[in-house]
Amino acid sequence: MLPSSFRACLALATYVLFAFPGSVVAVKHENFKTCEQSGFCTRNRAYADKATASGSSWTSPYNLDPKTISIKNGLLTGKLLKTVEGGSETVRLPLTISFLESGVARVTVDEEKRQKGEIELRHGSPARKERYNGVQDWAIVGGLTVDTKVSGAAEQGESKTVVQYGPKKTFKAVVKHAPFSIDFLRDDEPQIKFNTRGFLNMEHWRAKIDREPKEGEPAPPEPIEDESTWWEESFGGNTDSKPKGPESLGLDITFPGYEHVYGVPEHAGPMSLKETRGGSGAYEQPYRLYNSDVFEYEMDTPMTLYGAIPLMQAHRKDSTVGVFWLNAAETWIDIVKTKTSSNPLSLGIGGTTDTQTHWFSESGLLDVFVFLGPAPQDIIKRYSELTGYSQLPQQFALGYHQCRWNYVTDEDVKDVDRKFDKHSIPYDVIWLDIEYTEGKKYFTWDKDNFPNPIGMQKQLDSHGRKLVIIVDPHIKNEGNYPVVDALKSQNFGINNKENSIFEGWCWPGSSYWIDAFNPSALAWWKSLFAYANFPGTTPSTFLWNDMNEPSVFNGPETTMPKDNLHFGNWEHRDVHNVNGLTFVNATYEALLARDDPKHPRRPFVLTRSFYAGSQRMGAMWTGDNLASWDHLEASIPMLLNQNIAGFSFSGADVGGFFGNPSKELLTRWYQAGAFYPFFRGHAHIDSRRREPYLAGSPYVEPITQALRLRYSLLPAWYTALHTASTTGEPAMRPMWYVHPSDEAGFALDDQFYVGDTGLLVKPVLKEGATTVDMYLPPSPGTVYYDYFNYETYTGAGKTVQLDAPLAGHTPVLMRGGHILARKERPRKSSALMKWDPYTLVIALDNNLSARGSLYVDDGESFEFQKGAYIHRRFRFYPSDEASPAMSSLFLRSEVDTSQDTKEAKAFLKTMKDVRVEKIVIIGAPEAWESKTEVSVREDGQKEKTVSLMWRRGDGKRANWAVVRDPGVGVGKGWQVEF
Repeated sequence: MLPSSFRACLALATYVLFAFPGSVVAVKHENFKTCEQSGFCTRNRAYADKATASGSSWTSPYNLDPKTISIKNGLLTGKLLKTVEGGSETVRLPLTISFLESGVARVTVDEEKRQKGEIELRHGSPARKERYNGVQDWAIVGGLTVDTKVSGAAEQGESKTVVQYGPKKTFKAVVKHAPFSIDFLRDDEPQIKFNTRGFLNMEHWRAKIDREPKEGEPAPPEPIEDESTWWEESFGGNTDSKPKGPESLGLDITFPGYEHVYGVPEHAGPMSLKETRGGSGAYEQPYRLYNSDVFEYEMDTPMTLYGAIPLMQAHRKDSTVGVFWLNAAETWIDIVKTKTSSNPLSLGIGGTTDTQTHWFSESGLLDVFVFLGPAPQDIIKRYSELTGYSQLPQQFALGYHQCRWNYVTDEDVKDVDRKFDKHSIPYDVIWLDIEYTEGKKYFTWDKDNFPNPIGMQKQLDSHGRKLVIIVDPHIKNEGNYPVVDALKSQNFGINNKENSIFEGWCWPGSSYWIDAFNPSALAWWKSLFAYANFPGTTPSTFLWNDMNEPSVFNGPETTMPKDNLHFGNWEHRDVHNVNGLTFVNATYEALLARDDPKHPRRPFVLTRSFYAGSQRMGAMWTGDNLASWDHLEASIPMLLNQNIAGFSFSGADVGGFFGNPSKELLTRWYQAGAFYPFFRGHAHIDSRRREPYLAGSPYVEPITQALRLRYSLLPAWYTALHTASTTGEPAMRPMWYVHPSDEAGFALDDQFYVGDTGLLVKPVLKEGATTVDMYLPPSPGTVYYDYFNYETYTGAGKTVQLDAPLAGHTPVLMRGGHILARKERPRKSSALMKWDPYTLVIALDNNLSARGSLYVDDGESFEFQKGAYIHRRFRFYPSDEASPAMSSLFLRSEVDTSQDTKEAKAFLKTMKDVRVEKIVIIGAPEAWESKTEVSVREDGQKEKTVSLMWRRGDGKRANWAVVRDPGVGVGKGWQVEF
């Protein structure tokens, strides 16, 4: 047997070897479990197969005892009774259904024996006996107020209980007692069904029976169930001791009449989730949620990746519903779609499709939130009320980020900075990977290569740029390192199953991991980021948290053993998927704590691992992608699923992390990445340098155009992220979200809208392509304009071919009826644009109307929470909307009233000279041909006239007009009359 330290070194060497892009090996499948290699996954699938094969003879062994049912103050409580096979035992499972004021229902099932601690743990384990009930403390921040008006049943009998709830009591929960199931109805139509297929399975505690016969005693009975994975399970050289025995939970959730389901990121596959059992093109494995370090991941697979958001939305024409499975343990989801026909002779024509899902987690509570819509906006709003809204980032964070593993010296950083300026390419942030540290020890600097980090940052500061450095959760185990000394001496680390500090291997070699569940460890972590404790950092230094799944090179599935112990003696199996969130939370809190509490600034933290609620704390990216066309193509559906799951501030590494992209691929990726909410170029340590200015002609020109386009649209992006931070609505919006009636768009995942700007984007995702086919939904009378040349297209439920030469722009259309704000003066960074004037772009619809908005604040502080912001609603409309062509036309800037506070007044004072310098009207009416001026009226000022220039569009291009320098302030109310 090799010594453990040698085995760990070998694991590290093997990991690094296969991380290099020169390796012929991509993802190492043997390092990650399939369902067949996961005991609880196999058991739950087998349970479902048994129920399905039994057909009508199958009866779920779970009944709700009607004598225990109570409905009071918004809560239905009762006891589920599970009859154990063989009839030897009845297991009591407390049930609670909470009816929330928001119209959301929550179904929770616990296990009485574990809840009361009436079980025995094996191996003398110090682990907690209860099912883990703490994920709510990390994921949920609001929205749990129950509707106390729900205090009785609309119908109650021996067989079922019916509760009306929700807005105007249009929702119903039909709870059937024996066997137990729940149908959720909206307007008396079933939308979501629990346990109608009988897959509910709560693995109760039971004592391990020694099956080895003892001398002189009768042989113990043969087990009724397969116990082979109940008591221990081995994988990758590690044995999971399972001190609590089997404790998985499963439930079938059916969406009747819904063909498409979306969400449950993170997976590298289509936005509309595929079947996993049978069906054309189905996967063979369930979708897996088990945060893992999967480098060079494959495409079109349900394999787990770095993060987990167990929110699924189902959509059909004009109706969206959803479920949120609140469980942080390893989770698998099977999906099956069944088509039913109302007429047996119709051959399936005109039938409906039910999507049947089967969810199962290894441990914890059964805890499910139910959203009945009916609109997608309703789902995301209610989900965001529960888990929090996407962070409103600092303005700089929406600019371009330049990263690689690694910039090797502080002079290297300064040289890159100068070359961006030399080539007139804007950027906002440069990043340092782990090599900036001394021997991979966080909170240190390599004194030889980064002798003057403050001087380096002063150069960046001169153009308003920032620095991001990496700090991961593994702490190097080395002598004379104060950070690890404190972690060990104060018990701030994660422990192994024996409750002593866990040692594993990661980039530094032997390492320990901070336990961010521990409040004392959190307080210590915050102290490490104080400027005095982390010399070389400044207010312009921000953070990147990687490897926080957590990644453990010599651990099972490249992560931590499941029987490790966290604060409170909860097993790692219980908290695995929320672990990354707790670490980001610690870093977020640390960045808040380092500033003057009277003047806090919004932290910027990038995370690789995430869970529901991580969106509150910063940005995420899709991890270690490859420099390949299929990874570029996959980035769009991956980010769309992130956005509809409430995590708008998301992106993918431009150019691909591993490998060397062709110059065509690099160019196309910048053109696409300019429309990611989080926009970062990144590269592996063994890849060639690929800063934008190195591409050379004819590639550097379109890359620069893409970056400048991003910067010109920063006002629109900031407004979109503000919307996400207040309503939850995604910054990247799929077609079905914007056009919920158009069935042809329900599976489209290669084009999207930017917020509510009306910008419809279709990046080039195929090698050698010089055109794209963009789908326009059947919206009668809706006109689309090419964003760059104003060519017109009509929405007619068909595709239109758009030119997309490599030397051009990403194909972008602007939907008529929208107004957006942009800034047109090229600058080196977003900070230098702060006081620049705005241009309003108005794309008129066929009724000569349009609407839009602009949100502005100081871009860095929390003063907006005290009213220090400008939120303008723009409206272009005819005075007689019944006869627009015969009426006067107006553009109004309407005030969204902020708080009347000193902060609000102070901010408006700083913005008094920031004006609208130009108004562009696309689709300008013919009647303006001879018009040369318009009337402008600003609040508190006299009416004045300014010039109007009208131009006729040639060919398919729309007429357009420009009002130059209307002289109105962005912080004031005003009106332009045409």
